[in-house]
Amino acid sequence: MTMHIRPATNHDVPAIRKLVYGVLQEYGLEPDGTSADKDIEDIELYYQKSGGYFGLVEIDGTLAATVGVYRRDPHTCELRKMYMLAPYRGHGYGKSLLEFSLEKARELGFKRMILETASPLKEAIALYEKYGFTEYLTENLVTRCDKALERSL
Repeated sequence: MTMHIRPATNHDVPAIRKLVYGVLQEYGLEPDGTSADKDIEDIELYYQKSGGYFGLVEIDGTLAATVGVYRRDPHTCELRKMYMLAPYRGHGYGKSLLEFSLEKARELGFKRMILETASPLKEAIALYEKYGFTEYLTENLVTRCDKALERSL
């Protein structure tokens, strides 16, 4: 199957919301459009116009995953909304998507990537750790997350 990543626009918001909320609910996590997931309501403002990137992953023409590189400051970005539909997991797409995200972050000039995640996302956490992310302490985790990870770029 062929994977294609393209920049998202605000026209994609309904499809992004459906995919992100669906994956969250699959893992027993609550979507939160007023706080943790507010960024997907205006992709262009929160990502593209703020010095980041939000991409849609299409596999053989079907929306299969999302990924965001969110600008925190001139040197730090946050990996956000890296969610993939169940039928596409376990085929190496997540690895390719993470590699794409790391390269995109470097291309945008970031030196450090952080992310917040939740324990039920075991496969994602294992992937992040395989790519050198380590846990760090932060006081500002969103309510559904219980881990913060970071790595240098």
